[in-house]
Amino acid sequence: MGVVWSVGLMALAIVLALPVLGVLGAWLGLDAQSWGTLAHQAQTVLPEYAGQSMLLLLAVGVGVVLVGGLCAAAVTLFEFPGRRSLEWALLLPLALPAYVMAYAYTDALQYSGPIQMALRELLGTRGALWPDVRSLWGAVLLFTLSLYPYVYLLARTALGERAAPMMEAARLLGASLPRRIVEVALPMARPALAAGTALALMETLADYGVGAYFGLTTFTTGIYRAWLVMEDRMAAAQLASVLLLVVALLLWAEQRAQSKLRFATARIGAAGALTARPVVLRGAARWLAWLICGGPVLLGFVLPLAWLGWLLWQEFENSSAAVFEPAYLARFGQWAWTSFQLAGLAAFAGVLVALLLGFTLRRAQAATGATQRWLGRGLAWSARAVGLGYAVPGAVVAVGILLWAGALQRALEGVPVTAWVTGTVFGLCYAYLARFSSVALQSVQSGYARVPVAVDESARLLGAKPWRLLTAIHLPLLGRSALAAALLVFVDTMKELPATLMLRPFGSDTLAVVAYQFARDERLAEAALPSVAMVVVGLVPVIILSRALRST
Repeated sequence: MGVVWSVGLMALAIVLALPVLGVLGAWLGLDAQSWGTLAHQAQTVLPEYAGQSMLLLLAVGVGVVLVGGLCAAAVTLFEFPGRRSLEWALLLPLALPAYVMAYAYTDALQYSGPIQMALRELLGTRGALWPDVRSLWGAVLLFTLSLYPYVYLLARTALGERAAPMMEAARLLGASLPRRIVEVALPMARPALAAGTALALMETLADYGVGAYFGLTTFTTGIYRAWLVMEDRMAAAQLASVLLLVVALLLWAEQRAQSKLRFATARIGAAGALTARPVVLRGAARWLAWLICGGPVLLGFVLPLAWLGWLLWQEFENSSAAVFEPAYLARFGQWAWTSFQLAGLAAFAGVLVALLLGFTLRRAQAATGATQRWLGRGLAWSARAVGLGYAVPGAVVAVGILLWAGALQRALEGVPVTAWVTGTVFGLCYAYLARFSSVALQSVQSGYARVPVAVDESARLLGAKPWRLLTAIHLPLLGRSALAAALLVFVDTMKELPATLMLRPFGSDTLAVVAYQFARDERLAEAALPSVAMVVVGLVPVIILSRALRST
């Protein structure tokens, strides 16, 4: 792996970061008309976008901290009936996209839905029994139920590995249970809570499906509306850059919290390790703990999925149902095949880029010499640039791609650059790689962390060339990490909505797109089948993650 190869990979990483850089570059060379557009937005839509987005973030942040933190503390620090099952069941909402949950709850709880109609008939009333779920408070509840596993995962790890042994030591010293929780567990779990909350808030900002379906005025829906409805490129770029600034602040907060997730583990020698014993709950307390942990699983996974299944069953019993007609099933097969093709292509390309970049990084960091050190630093910065994509909403990535394509087309007169990325598989896969390559790279780098450097040195002493080292030694050792990376990119691509809506080829709809379009047209029964298909695919990484947690 020479200098040319390393420089080429750095260039590839920069290309993947171009969509984000393109949004930031839109501020360069602003003319009077562009400044006028910004001033007009500041006086009209920007305060509403900022106000509703911040209110949504604040409420969702409080919600995921309460739900995720309480569930993590319950399954880690206490013993109660069903704790072992709830440990992995609390991860199930990760498989259910928030916009799919929105479709299910809207159909179940709307004024004309069967639940309200039955209750009104039973109670003899005419009015609505609760506020409309398609509102800001409804979005807060759905995001909380969908995203609390981010907080739960990190808080559970921090409490189980660090806080639980310390609480056991405090118990032996005579501290009461409330004092152990307040003075030991909460301070040690605070960085994990902050990191998980930042991840959940970034996912909230990146969402388009719930915001558009509920009619919210957030930054992401504003970007989509400015670009495709108002056809205002500069307005979309300015909104995307403001959203990018908010995401950067959340990413900085998440990284700062992650850097604090380091505590000394409490051990008393090899023979007398200090083991933490969960506090056995009795009486009403154990059923309260079960309710705290079982409620999010029931509301965030079981009930929405059951309602979608009920919709499909109702359609099956209806002889004139459109869902089970041969024409619909044929179209569903085409949507599923398109989704699998795009997700498979993105997963293959993402893992290939991650393997090449991770291998070159490993080689450059172990090399000596001024040039190699410079290359190592350049590659490290390139890897960080690739990592920006996952923290950026799909709408921002799509706008960044279109901005670069337009600038290149104006610079290269007569070359149809925009035609290459607008409405093509190439442009869509480019957006997927720019957004999800960092997921694959993180998985590959974690796999490399478990491969001793001595393996590389031994292979080099035996005369192995770099390509043989990668293919014959590293790839077999990185098999599980590469498979996990491919699976994560595959599932994320299947669920991606805003970038697919903006860049997809004409007539090539995915499961996420058709589910959103059917739900937008109030054809929720027809949206149920593609929604259930996405949930089934999303269950695969959740099952693998739950098994990994149980083995630790």
